[in-house]
Amino acid sequence: MSADHADTPSARGYRQPAEWAPHEATWLSWPHNRDSWPGVFERVEPAMVEFVRALAACEPVYINVLDADHERHVRNLLAAAVAPERLRFYRFPTNDAWARDHGAIFVTRPSAKEPRLAVDFDYNAWGGKYPPFDLDREIGRQMAEALGVPRYARPNVVLEGGSIEVNGEGAVLTTEQCLLNPNRNPTLTRAAIEQLLRECFGVSEILWLGDGIEGDDTDGHIDDLTRFVAPRTVVTVVEPNRADPNHAPLAANRRLLDTLLVGGRRLEVVELPMPEPQYLEQQRLPASYANFYVANGAVLVPTFACPADGVACATLRDCFPGRRVVPVDCRVLIAGLGALHCLTQQVPAVPARTS
Repeated sequence: MSADHADTPSARGYRQPAEWAPHEATWLSWPHNRDSWPGVFERVEPAMVEFVRALAACEPVYINVLDADHERHVRNLLAAAVAPERLRFYRFPTNDAWARDHGAIFVTRPSAKEPRLAVDFDYNAWGGKYPPFDLDREIGRQMAEALGVPRYARPNVVLEGGSIEVNGEGAVLTTEQCLLNPNRNPTLTRAAIEQLLRECFGVSEILWLGDGIEGDDTDGHIDDLTRFVAPRTVVTVVEPNRADPNHAPLAANRRLLDTLLVGGRRLEVVELPMPEPQYLEQQRLPASYANFYVANGAVLVPTFACPADGVACATLRDCFPGRRVVPVDCRVLIAGLGALHCLTQQVPAVPARTS
């Protein structure tokens, strides 16, 4: 499909809905790459079972698996935890489990004809850090084909789903550390990237933050930092301990948020704590409560068995009245350098038509 301006998703009336909009399902890629969880993989699949148990209580779950044998293995793992009618399996082999970044990003419009569109960017494993990634590059196309949804491909542009955060009403949050990193799109200027975001996601306001958290191999994904919880309200993580390497970048982002406008009005900013530092041997892990996932009727929150868990859950409960807050133990999952939001990609429900 042409990337000509007149044919862009935005020009055709599409917009990426906020994560709290209704979902048809959540899409996952089941973990299988032991190199991503060195020394702890045997505990990863039980942790995923508990995650899918919580997720399937909210909405159907679509799962990419390697092949028929892998599908049988995952079905057996989930058999006692999830009703089979809540699951749908796709034999789409992957290199790794991070569906947020290698999957299609769905945009919608209130139209009877093609109400959903799969936006499919190139993928290079966060700047070529973890080859091979050839299988992951095919997942966006396969997702679109499986759902019978048209696809808008930008094959020469790298962009991961975890690097953007929308409010569903024309604003997007992102970071300079990631989107301006030369390991993604070295020939694109800041202005060109902003134009890309406008064309692909139906946004008009691009809000830039700075750097990400310690241990984040994605170069500062926004979903570990700052998330919309309402059209003009965000939660953002802060670290009061000045000796912690996260203190300075998070304080800088917090100051930036006070200068940003959405629809001509200042953002309302709610602070989330950071969990106690998490490590795999000597490696600092990118644990953050901002990596929550908003499902139908619930907010699934990563927890790390530390005192701040309760504060984070209470804060998000206040931000999402009417939704259950479900803590999910991510002490093992975070050893792969990602958590709940990184592992998921929402499939928005078909929007209601406007009269």
